[in-house]
Amino acid sequence: MTGKIRDGLLYVLIYLASLITVMLLVGITAYVFIKGSGFLRWAFLTSVTSVTKGIDGIAGNIVNTLYVVILTLLIVTPIGVGAAIWMNEYAGRNRFVRLVEFTTQTLAGIPSVIFGLFGMVFFGRTLGLGYSILTGSLTLAMMVLPLITRNTQEALRAVPENYRLGAVGMGATKWYMIHTILLPCAMPGIVTGVLLAVGRIVGESAALFLTAGSGYLLPDPGGGILHRMMESGGTLTVQLYLSMSKARYDVAFGIAAVLLCIVLAINLLTGLCMRKMNRTLR
Repeated sequence: MTGKIRDGLLYVLIYLASLITVMLLVGITAYVFIKGSGFLRWAFLTSVTSVTKGIDGIAGNIVNTLYVVILTLLIVTPIGVGAAIWMNEYAGRNRFVRLVEFTTQTLAGIPSVIFGLFGMVFFGRTLGLGYSILTGSLTLAMMVLPLITRNTQEALRAVPENYRLGAVGMGATKWYMIHTILLPCAMPGIVTGVLLAVGRIVGESAALFLTAGSGYLLPDPGGGILHRMMESGGTLTVQLYLSMSKARYDVAFGIAAVLLCIVLAINLLTGLCMRKMNRTLR
């Protein structure tokens, strides 16, 4: 087999693999939207399920998902970005740093149900937080910490070394150099890691089912944010699992369609943020 024939065959296989990937995405998306189109109504998105009234709604689950996403990011983003800055700019290459990197890689490979069991026992029972949004958020913070840390590290490593040397040569302190030069240059990669973490949080079910519970009601307007954090709150994925377990497949496909819309919106937002930040840096 000549070199041209071998290269042509490899090109065909590569394009075929890409086509299969696109077809899988289009097929899954189309199937879910066709099956769930009957429930994609405004009332479904803005009401709460009521057995007595015969109403199916996911408004409470949408609010719970927003609570979990925002609270998890508030917890994990400073820790993940701070750890990456410390390992990349201060700690150097020593045995302890290699141990921390090995730990983050190991955390990324642990099944989510194990995180859920740990969160239920430690945060829920030992710390007395019970089944609550705060327990679920703390558990998810451990799950997405490696994702944000590794993305931030890679983004910082991609910044040219001349930027560091130039800033130090002009008399800038290390922290001034980090927050005025390195972080702005690495911001596209950091934002990408955060948005990927949001996608992981939105799609998680096993860990949240064991830690945050399955409450689906809207929060009490007079209760306050802190009170809501200590209540049980089922996200969209948890409600999807419960609907499937009750053989409510039409409702489950409706929730799946909403989740797909959220995931596609996150991916589009990631691309837009990347392009805008790259133009700004140029």
